[in-house]
This record gives sequence, structure tokens and C-alpha cells, in this order.
Amino acid sequence: MFEKVLIANRGEIAVRVMRSCREMGIRTVAVYSEVDRAALHVRYADEAYPVGPAPSRESYLRIDRIMDVARRSGAEAIHPGYGFLAENADFARAARESGVVFVGPPVAAMELMGSKTASRRTVLAAGLPTVPGTDRDLPSIEDVRRVAEAIGFPIMLKATAGGGGKGLRLVCAADELESAYRTARSEAQNAFNDPSVYIEKYIERPRHVEIQILGDQQGNMIYLGERECSLQRRHQKVMEECPSPIMTDDLRSRMGETAVRIGKLAGYTNAGTVEFLVDEKRNFYFLEMNTRLQVEHPITEMVLGIDLVKEQFRLAAGEKLSLEQEDVRMRGAAIECRIYAEDPANNFFPCPGTIRRLQAPRGPGVRTDSGVYEGWTVPIEYDSLLSKLVVWGTDRAEAIARLRRALGEYEVFGIQTTIPFFRSIVDHPDFNAGRIDTGFIDRVLAEGILADGEPSSEEVRVALLAAALDAIQAPSNGTSPPKDAAKSGWKASGRDALLNRWPHQQ
Repeated sequence: MFEKVLIANRGEIAVRVMRSCREMGIRTVAVYSEVDRAALHVRYADEAYPVGPAPSRESYLRIDRIMDVARRSGAEAIHPGYGFLAENADFARAARESGVVFVGPPVAAMELMGSKTASRRTVLAAGLPTVPGTDRDLPSIEDVRRVAEAIGFPIMLKATAGGGGKGLRLVCAADELESAYRTARSEAQNAFNDPSVYIEKYIERPRHVEIQILGDQQGNMIYLGERECSLQRRHQKVMEECPSPIMTDDLRSRMGETAVRIGKLAGYTNAGTVEFLVDEKRNFYFLEMNTRLQVEHPITEMVLGIDLVKEQFRLAAGEKLSLEQEDVRMRGAAIECRIYAEDPANNFFPCPGTIRRLQAPRGPGVRTDSGVYEGWTVPIEYDSLLSKLVVWGTDRAEAIARLRRALGEYEVFGIQTTIPFFRSIVDHPDFNAGRIDTGFIDRVLAEGILADGEPSSEEVRVALLAAALDAIQAPSNGTSPPKDAAKSGWKASGRDALLNRWPHQQ
């Protein structure tokens, strides 16, 4: 096993990987930009090295600087986390050419599955189910029109090198096509330095269900159940659960075996995720493969009792899988909320700033993977993800009840977060009944779910100050004011903000 590992990432995923390293007796090396000098992952690591200015293209995306840190620190392996360089084949190649183990799949598998069109061709050639569409770049609007008319509207335009909702456009009619095509190509170029796009038929009200796989270097591969990832905003996952509410033993077996076949077609090793769309008749279609650890991996860990990061290190070190398929047992249910520094009442606008107070939930079945701390200033330069709140219950109903309790305990003052949004979602009857799909979030937002939301952190701060002023102004001789005394305006304002507008805290 490795003695020292470099984590080429920041935030909560860097801290999460370091925690598994510490349990395994592996020393950790952090990299950081100028704005992250006091970040939690830097403070937690055994060693930390600067890699450049705040912009990620000048720091966390600089392969040469990260490889220089690996050389100077003596790191034997690099864990890329997710995002940044995690699915960059050039980075994996540079590591291996330097004699450093890349904790992930082979370069060839990354290149094959990193291309949405190449991976579709591979899956189609094997006779496996895929969403109807093209398997090559469409370089002209004439090509797009021809294919769209043949498939029929609505369609999805998707970036070949895409992810995270970038370069993705839903087109419902022919007169929308040219504008959507140009916008998708421009966005894809800016996000991935590759303007290529392709077409998929749009499936009405699909579910997004993914299968976690693990493969060793001896050719063994297993699947570790599924994750329901249908709760998305702007095509970006915000809330996931395991198992999926629609899953049956037969469907799980068929999807899992298909995922393993796809992984083996790609020559895949280490941890990966095969993503599918599932229609209303429970037909499933290959969507893409993520050649890295997923943001939502903790819910699989909670339900299966497996530390996926530890498994990644063991597999990267050449060890054989410690489990066979029949050893995999799912127990209970887990749900994850991605807590962002965004203002739900202002169209989820990013909300960087200083965290004045932070109180994370605790108690049975609650896990918080966080990359921040009280007093930390959330930078504007990076993704606004603060933490992941994960809960486990003996069944879905208990997991939801536990999530409701945990969200009620979660306090972040000084910045806006998406916590109030999730409090509204867990009370929605369709969510509780498992009636969800990829358009669910957009529909509930259109219903005005946040119109009468909770007070903002600033309103709560003012209310607390009002209550404190009221207490300071109270008589100090131990006597109580007359019962018929006029009610303090400050006190009334404070109670209104904290209780009347926040009824579940009464």
C-alpha cells in the first residue's frame, strides 16, 4: 500500500479522501491556490504546496505544477477527486509516465468513455440499450436539422465532451434549433475546449439512475447497487438517494449486469459509474460513464457499508477485489443533499462570503462531508458546493424523517445557502411518495415553493440582535415587568422572524 498520496483537488472531496487516507495510515499531500491558503483541506493534510493564483486554469488545472508537487513531495500516487483534472486523460498519462500511480482507470478507458459519442458507438456495437440519437459530432446546422427531423422533436443537443449540464440544450421545435445549436457549441467550447455536439431523443419525464461499479486489474468487476439522481436543477444533480424508489430486484440485476458489461468493454478498472435514463415503463438506456468517483458516492457507502475511497486505493495498488457479486448486500436507505452557497430566493445566485456561524447536524445516521469551517470566507472563483449532508435510515421513510430533522439543525449564518430549499423539498408530497423525475425540481420551483420560505440568515441575525437588545434593556433588579406592559417591538420582530416565519422550529 502507498505511504504518501497527493490529492489533486480542494474542498469537501479533498478532505473526504484525506480522512480515508488517515485511517489507512497514508500520509497526505494537499495542493492549493493563493485564495485557498487557509482552506480546510490545506489545514487537514500532512503537507501542503501552493500551485498558483486563484483562477483554476492557473492552479488546480495546471498539470505541470501538480506533477512538480508530486515529485518534490515524494508522493507515490495521485487521487484526483472529482472535477478539475479527474477525467483528464492527459493528467493520468502524465502521472503514469512520471512513475506515479493515478488512482483511477487506465488512460485508454478514460479516453473512450470520456467521449459521449465514442462511448455510445461502443455500447451500440455491443447491442446494449442506448437513447436514440447520433454517435458522431454534428459539425453543421444542416446536419442537425436532418437528424432532428428524422428522430422527431423534442430532442437534446449535448456536448460530446460534456458534463455538469454544460453545452446541453432541450429543443422542442424546429424554429428553436439554430439558436440552441450555436449556444450549445459556444458553451461546450468555453467549458471543455471542444465545441462538438451530438443529438439524443428527449425522453419524457425520465429518471436518472446510475450504477456504481468496481473493477480490479485481474479482470474482475462487480456492481454496487444504484443511485437515484433524478432531482436536478439546470441539469445538475442536487439531491440523490439509494436505493431508487422504482427499483426491483430484477431491474437492479439487469441494469447492474449491463453496467458491468459496459465497464469490461472499456477495459475499465477502479471505481466508476455507468449512468442510465429510465422511462415510465422502466425501460433503461445507457447515457454515459463517469470515469471517477462521483459526488454522490457517500449514499452507496452508507447503504453497503463500504468505503469506496479505500477500495480505490487498494485497486490502484494492484489488489484483487475483496468482494464478489453475491457478497454485496444493500441495507436501509440513504439520501444526500448538496449544500451550496447560493441564494434560493434569488434564482440560486452564488453567495460567496464569510461564514459567521456554522452548526452542522449530528446524531444517529447523519454524515456531513464538508470543506468549510466557521470563519472561512467562501471564494467566488470555484464551485459553490460547501458540503454534502447524508442521512441513513432503516427504510426510505425513516431516511426522509432523519433528513428533515438534520436540515432543521443545520445552521449557516453570514451567507445564503440552499438549506431552506431542501427543507421545502422534503415536505413535498410527491417527493415523499417517490414520484420524481428529472423535471421535478423545475416543476416545484414553478409552483412557487420558495415564495413563502424561511427567513434568510441575515434576517435571522437581525432577529437575534433584536432579542439580545431586548434582554439588555430588561430590568436588572430581578423583577418582571407588569403583565399589561406594552410588548417590545424589538422582541415582537425577533419572534416573528424566528418563530412565525419558521414554524417548524416552534
